[in-house]
Amino acid sequence: VRDTIAATGSVEVAFSPWDDPQAALLRAVDGARREIYVQSYLFTSRALAFSLQQAKQRGVHVEVLADAGMNRRRDNGSQIPLLASSGIAVAIETAYANAHNKVILIDPQTEHCAVVTGSYNFTWSARNRNAENLLILRGNRQLAAAYLDNWKRHRAQAVPYEQFRKQEP
Repeated sequence: VRDTIAATGSVEVAFSPWDDPQAALLRAVDGARREIYVQSYLFTSRALAFSLQQAKQRGVHVEVLADAGMNRRRDNGSQIPLLASSGIAVAIETAYANAHNKVILIDPQTEHCAVVTGSYNFTWSARNRNAENLLILRGNRQLAAAYLDNWKRHRAQAVPYEQFRKQEP
């Protein structure tokens, strides 16, 4: 069990379908200055994929972890192949029945840090059809550090995307 982390910074909340969590998410990603770390279960949002590609093009370091099961199917509209082909470091989590995290860490080692989390999958359905929640927790460096440590622990177990694709039938 982790230590309790003091509540500091600000909290932005959005509920789909009413509040357009994707818009809040894109604003956060577009504001990244140094680093973006993503953990996704299902990732079909073209807008988010484009925003991550744009971040990489402006010099932001971007890495993505994705669930193996959701990326074994080739017909689900996953944007993971596009991200990998655009030079973004992608790894696949194979150690779990479901790598169900939905997290984006933005500049986690700076005073401008943001932790994006909630039930919100990075998909059209999450934005338009589902009842979802998204939290953007800004300015809490201790919280961002805890999430980054967890992201790194998952990354250490994950398989690089290219290796994963070679293993698939």
